Amino acid sequence: MLRPARLPLALIAALFTAACTIAAPAPLPAPSATQQPAEGRASTRADFNAVVARMQPVATQVCRERSPQLNCTFTVVLDDRPNQPPNAFHTRDEQGRPIIAFTETLISELRSRDEIALIFGHEAAHHIADHIPRIQREARTGALLGGLAAALVGADPNVTQQIMSASATLGARRYSKPFELEADRIGALIAERGGFDALRGAQIFRRIPDPGNQFLGTHPPNAERLREVERAVARIRAGQSV
Repeated sequence: MLRPARLPLALIAALFTAACTIAAPAPLPAPSATQQPAEGRASTRADFNAVVARMQPVATQVCRERSPQLNCTFTVVLDDRPNQPPNAFHTRDEQGRPIIAFTETLISELRSRDEIALIFGHEAAHHIADHIPRIQREARTGALLGGLAAALVGADPNVTQQIMSASATLGARRYSKPFELEADRIGALIAERGGFDALRGAQIFRRIPDPGNQFLGTHPPNAERLREVERAVARIRAGQSV
């Protein structure tokens, strides 16, 4: 029997632990000394803490409703190390407990608590929809198929490993865009339930760099994501499910 080389599971886990990241929005002008806290100014750590206090129990409740088999106790981390790029992501610890992380540089570039809430909801939604294990399964399947193909053509071990790694990435990215849109929908629900305006939060998609509609890209075009949130909010406010 042909036995392809094994792609280390640690490599797959490293590639796909965090389901998504948020790129840097356009930089904000420095607020004036008299500017009052309002939409349009740079968000602060106090804004972040206020959003987390309202959103964390809502995310837990939505998680228990939709995915009661999962650990729904969210840990939220704020990375305040200097020189970190603007970023937000989710992951899980070894016991399957969900972790949502923001960098403080991202917080300072967001323009409202609604934007913080939508991003928080989006990251929580990746856990609720169980995206990490689903992506990892697709990665393993891709790696296996790539390894079998390499073995059939007699590729040497180094080439086989390269093919398996590339196939794992392709397998995972096959579902990246649908997962992002699903997280946008559920994230809008979480934000709205938390008392925030998901439509206002979705204005971030008008500022962050647009990935376009790249083949096997990890994120959909910004316009598509904005429409997804708009459709979700219309359903939510009409009392319909998303």
